[in-house]
Amino acid sequence: MAVNKSNQFCKRVFDFTCATIILVLLIPLFILVALAIKMTSPGEVFFKQQRIGRNGRIFWMRKFRSMVPNAVNMGAGMFVDDDDPRITAVGKILRHTSLDELPQLFNVLRGEMSLVGPRPAPLHHLDKYDAKQWQRLSVRPGVTGWAQVRGRLALYWPERIELDLWYVANYSLWLDLRILLETLPVVLSRRGDKYKDDYKEADPFMKL
Repeated sequence: MAVNKSNQFCKRVFDFTCATIILVLLIPLFILVALAIKMTSPGEVFFKQQRIGRNGRIFWMRKFRSMVPNAVNMGAGMFVDDDDPRITAVGKILRHTSLDELPQLFNVLRGEMSLVGPRPAPLHHLDKYDAKQWQRLSVRPGVTGWAQVRGRLALYWPERIELDLWYVANYSLWLDLRILLETLPVVLSRRGDKYKDDYKEADPFMKL
């Protein structure tokens, strides 16, 4: 079932409702993380970066800051490895647990992202899609997605695009619920992380 207008509306209502509930429940955690970042490293609590949204629209994706200020202009730039010296002590915990991704719930509320969908790609990917691959941009990018629960970093970029296209073509609310339920075990087990060295050769941008 493709994501038609009716499906898009139902998906948007589901996203907004769930994101609101999750954010309310996680207010204490957000406060603790924000305090930990401010107390251990100078700079802003949040990091934002432009990414490709639905239909190619550009938006600012938000994360908790896990690196030193202005890290993108230091060292290896956007390339980040686990032992990167630019990652702060608190940032290591945030990245290990994927807590740094939680502020994307605000992107969901704003309608820029969905809870489930293809992960938002960096801007330099925009002119690399062919007509078929462009279909992954027909839906809002997700906080998690089918490719993330099927392999994460173990997948090369073309493989992830194929999984994203399968998701778009086979969308259903039940599929979104399945992906959401599978996300936590995948994150906790860090499934796919052992393939990071191979992944670097395919695409130098980590944690897309």
